[in-house]
Amino acid sequence: MKRPSPHPMAGHSPPRGRRGLSEEERALWEGVARQVEPLRKKPRTAKLATSLVAETLKAKPAASPRPLPPVHLPKPAKPAAPPLVPLGRRERARLSRGRSGIEARLDLHGMTQLRAHRALIGFLQRAHREGLTFVLIITGKGNADSMESERGVLRRQVPQWLSTPELRSLVVGFEEAHVGHGGEGALYVRVRRSRG
Repeated sequence: MKRPSPHPMAGHSPPRGRRGLSEEERALWEGVARQVEPLRKKPRTAKLATSLVAETLKAKPAASPRPLPPVHLPKPAKPAAPPLVPLGRRERARLSRGRSGIEARLDLHGMTQLRAHRALIGFLQRAHREGLTFVLIITGKGNADSMESERGVLRRQVPQWLSTPELRSLVVGFEEAHVGHGGEGALYVRVRRSRG
């Protein structure tokens, strides 16, 4: 390890091994330097760099490197409609003997399918809102004079409609009515209690 000299010289010369360029070398260097183009243009001062960045930002907005794919969040699952439950023997017996009251009736026979479907939905929504327990839906047995395949369309359709998720949220269960209430052409429907 070399120690610095205790007495620095006042006008000392450059360290050994480094010498200045001659006039000829300097001219050659400047000629080469003029022909060379820089790989990246770098601003020489911070002020120049700031103004260049500001101009670039004004000229074109910064683009993100790659657009992100849209995120598909799973939709919250709707609670499944509760299953239908047949009326109990005791409930059915009480209804058929008139011990449990039928709180409302809807007579659909003679209606078109569209009109009957709308009437059924509205009726069950009101019954649910009002807190009714048992209602009677009269579908009719169908016209005996019509062709066999077209007989009793509502009689076949209403149980299918009552089984849909839309109406299962309003209905606990249903069953064919007693002969005294219409038999094959009517249904006892137990309405689901509203939570509230």
